[in-house]
Amino acid sequence: MPLDWLPREDTKKNHELFKGEDYFGKEPPCTMYEKKPITDPDGNEIEGLYSAWITLNNPRQYNSYTTEMVKGVIAGFHNASLDRSVVAVVFTAVGDKAFCTGGNTKEYAEYYSKRPNEYGEYMELFNHMVDAILFCKKPVICRVNGMRVAGGQEIGMAADIAVSSDLAIFGQAGPKHGSAPDGGSSDFLPWFLGIEDAMWNCISCEMWSAYKMKRLGLITKVVPVIKEGDDWVRNPQVVTDKWVADGEMVYGEFKTGEEFKQAREYVKNAKTDFTLLDDSVNEIIWRFTNLFPGCLIKTIDSIRAKKKFFWDYSKNYNRHWLATNMSGEAFLGFHAFNTKKLTGKDTIDFIKYRQLIAEGAYQDDEIFEKVLPKPKKEGE
Repeated sequence: MPLDWLPREDTKKNHELFKGEDYFGKEPPCTMYEKKPITDPDGNEIEGLYSAWITLNNPRQYNSYTTEMVKGVIAGFHNASLDRSVVAVVFTAVGDKAFCTGGNTKEYAEYYSKRPNEYGEYMELFNHMVDAILFCKKPVICRVNGMRVAGGQEIGMAADIAVSSDLAIFGQAGPKHGSAPDGGSSDFLPWFLGIEDAMWNCISCEMWSAYKMKRLGLITKVVPVIKEGDDWVRNPQVVTDKWVADGEMVYGEFKTGEEFKQAREYVKNAKTDFTLLDDSVNEIIWRFTNLFPGCLIKTIDSIRAKKKFFWDYSKNYNRHWLATNMSGEAFLGFHAFNTKKLTGKDTIDFIKYRQLIAEGAYQDDEIFEKVLPKPKKEGE
């Protein structure tokens, strides 16, 4: 060879930043990390090529992420990004109820509220989590196995492609529960939905169906997950058989009245099967496998740049506001939600709170006591 005289080193470098045993686990609450072999359309494994699965594992709390789980997500995306054998990353969660409902409200209420500096440091970790997804040098698929709400919506939108169970719901909860959707939703949603739909989704705290979000452009694909015998049953709680009724767009909207009640009861007792969801994820991974990796990630990063523009612009000052808010409305909102089993209500008395603000009341424990729900008396 003409250049065989050049000194060279051929031992492969290990580019991993984090040791898995320090950040990943198996028992909830934790983040799990697993490499799965790439398979072709016939199910044959491709030697030496993998997808990396980063899985939120906290199903009892709807896969809300604890501080340690956030560290696991960061570690997972960094390691997948730097693993030359990984073709794509799948970001998902355990179970059939939730992908993620955001930060762990119990942890927020019981530890972080009234500790603004502590929450600021936590939000630094959260920002690094979103950054890790947006900087990952492998395409990221969000496998939406259930509710994608609040912070779960935000980290899900940081992914590149979303494939969803048709039982999933999507939305924000911040203004109802003491925060603002500034962990990505106020930056990302206008790109996906258009600014008016983004505005209403952020401030209404309504939950929208997977079919509606597919219609509006938030996600790539929706698949049924209820199976009866050999037949797949689409989510019966949602209108999927027509586009317009009485001049209104109805495709993807939830049914109402008795029809919705019956459908909800059916879903409650139905068994789920995620075969179609996993098949859809594998189809996308196989498509990625058969593309030039350099050209693929350059294209992805070019699209990501539009999301990153406003995220990078806002993330630092949002971190400071979110920290400060932990001594005020967040204290109220998270404690109300965290104590709903004790009080029977998950929100404060908003009318009383606004009346006290109109009177110029101090933001102190006295005003907090007046608007927080009270524990139920014995026998209630």
